[in-house]
Amino acid sequence: MEVCELCGRDEVDTTVHHLVPKEMGGTFGETANLCIPCHKQIHALYTNQEIAARLATIRDLREDEKLSSFIKWIRKQPSTKLMKIRKSNERKRKGR
Repeated sequence: MEVCELCGRDEVDTTVHHLVPKEMGGTFGETANLCIPCHKQIHALYTNQEIAARLATIRDLREDEKLSSFIKWIRKQPSTKLMKIRKSNERKRKGR
């Protein structure tokens, strides 16, 4: 159990998030340990191209309008709660 670098919740299972997606050249770049809901939310909202272009730091992610409201909400959730994250309709239209 670790601390999510995005939402700050502790005692959560984390996954490694490549700040620049691997397919966009970030294989050996910086990473962040994110809880599963935060990691899934990023990829549910944005394509890898969008992430690489404007969301390649923790600060950028925290300051993003859509993610900041999610972060505000997730911080209030218990670390044991797993929630279902779905792709946004806008993201579904964009494809991968």
